[in-house]
Amino acid sequence: MKVCQCILLLFSHLFLYTLAWNCEVIPGTLKQIDAGLGIVGGVNNDNEVFLFLGTSFERIGLSAKHFTVGPAGELGANSTNNVVKFVDGSFKLIPGVQFKQVDAGGDQIIVGVSPVDDVFCLNKDNNNVGPSSDAPWIQLAGKLKYYSCGPLSCWGVNSAGNVLIRRFVTGAACGGSNVFEAVAGALSMVEVATDGNVFGIDPQGNLVQRFGVSPSNPAGTGWQGIVVCPNGHKHVTYDLGRLWVICSDGSIRRCT
Repeated sequence: MKVCQCILLLFSHLFLYTLAWNCEVIPGTLKQIDAGLGIVGGVNNDNEVFLFLGTSFERIGLSAKHFTVGPAGELGANSTNNVVKFVDGSFKLIPGVQFKQVDAGGDQIIVGVSPVDDVFCLNKDNNNVGPSSDAPWIQLAGKLKYYSCGPLSCWGVNSAGNVLIRRFVTGAACGGSNVFEAVAGALSMVEVATDGNVFGIDPQGNLVQRFGVSPSNPAGTGWQGIVVCPNGHKHVTYDLGRLWVICSDGSIRRCT
């Protein structure tokens, strides 16, 4: 009897957690999405970039394989790994770096991953100067295929699917603690929201959220599964209480 009660209690908890998200389908298809400071952008399979404007995604005049928005600005990495940033009304090339993935979610710092999985960051003051060939990019020891920052820490995933966190990252010290610490679990991508929430997609296409994240414990205490897409999940981002999910078939869900 006690065993049955425990199973029912566990099932009820998971069921209620799923119901906590009220999701709707947004027209269009994307392969990658990012949100920050109320702006939502994404990229489709043709590397066309879109911004969510009011009720739908509208194409803008930029081609990129990865697009990011946040406190550090609006940036894209294109098919040849060149990086551009929106400055003074247009996207301008950032000379001297090549990234396959870039993130703008930290305290006005830019972080990026090179085609060979090297990891770089640029401090707040240097980012705010604008694109420059002599910008002092800092290479972080280690290899990652995906890297994302928030206000409390930065999180990354390497080619083996291992999850890593870098603590004490600030606008003036984008290298933070100078070490990547392992976090239990396996992911194919991870995103840190501007409020510190952490979401990811595992290699099987499951969507997860890190719970227990706080200023005193930015690594959190465990992962909680969320079901938004019936056929699996591809990409995720979170901003201002809204969870944006790209399903395995490219369809888009917005959840509150």
